[in-house]
Amino acid sequence: MALFDCIEEVQFWVKDHEGRYRAMNRACLLNYSLSSFAEAEGKTDFDLSPAHIATQFRLDDERVLKGATIVNRVELVGRFDHTAVWCVTDKVPLRNSRGRIVGTAGVARPLAKDVELPATADATLARAVSFLRKHLAEPLNNATLARHAGLSVRVLERRFREAFQLAPQQYLRRVRVRLACHPLVYSERTLADIAAAHGFCDQSHFGREFRRETAMTPREYRERFRTRSGA
Repeated sequence: MALFDCIEEVQFWVKDHEGRYRAMNRACLLNYSLSSFAEAEGKTDFDLSPAHIATQFRLDDERVLKGATIVNRVELVGRFDHTAVWCVTDKVPLRNSRGRIVGTAGVARPLAKDVELPATADATLARAVSFLRKHLAEPLNNATLARHAGLSVRVLERRFREAFQLAPQQYLRRVRVRLACHPLVYSERTLADIAAAHGFCDQSHFGREFRRETAMTPREYRERFRTRSGA
């Protein structure tokens, strides 16, 4: 697994016969905003992805469990921030020493790095999420998000809570922190640079918000999870 952790853009995973995750590399954990595999172990795609995306994953897994191999399948892969990216996915069956299929393994790599689509079925929320993701480094208040969603502030706040169980500003803070995890693991950028690029006032503000979301400072997170490719 250490080798797969060094591959920045490629997600790798292993699932058992029932679709429960038994292994994930660092890129896959980051995609789902997980700090360690303990948070994913035993979960299925229906725990981690929108239902319509998880259903397609499971249908493909069922084919692989019957012996098929899936190569270069173009599909949407959901992310922790309720967006989805187009990926190229390969899946193969895993067999035990007797040749019996006991699970699946797969990899997914981004098809187009800059293409991100809202994974929520609510079109108004989709507009708000898309705008938020494109302007992450800028000051964003609820009135601005509501205007781009075509909603009142009150309705925007209600729909965010219904869809994501978070207020808009809580959602924004979580997205900023979780996206900042990637450069912490895979780059040599300074903490101040990462803070500015993800919409934090300064490095101190970044540290406070990061600790609130992850129970670690950005430096602690980097030291714990950085890969040899980023060292």
